[in-house]
Amino acid sequence: MVKNVGVPGIVVPAKECTDPHCPFHGGLKVRGRIIQGEVVSLKMDKTLVIKRNYNYYVKKYQRYERRNAKQAAHIPDCMEVEVGDVVKIMECRPISKTVAFVLLQVVKKANE
Repeated sequence: MVKNVGVPGIVVPAKECTDPHCPFHGGLKVRGRIIQGEVVSLKMDKTLVIKRNYNYYVKKYQRYERRNAKQAAHIPDCMEVEVGDVVKIMECRPISKTVAFVLLQVVKKANE
């Protein structure tokens, strides 16, 4: 059974999975923020780390500075990712101590 996650523009993966933490085939509900970033690490089991770049306004100098943040997210069994891919992740309930996001879509592959 495939369910709609309620986010427009998200394509359901063709591969089926039995992961209970999958937003498409399991019981995990998504909510809140959608973050896009580049995958920088796949060293943890079923978890990826993305790096997100953003601009921060410094009021004292009336200028912007570049900052970045890293965020961990769960990889469902039906998704395939590599380091360097650009992905979209979305907030969900906490899955572990550091993971409260789940992978929704691979926007751009690293080798393309």
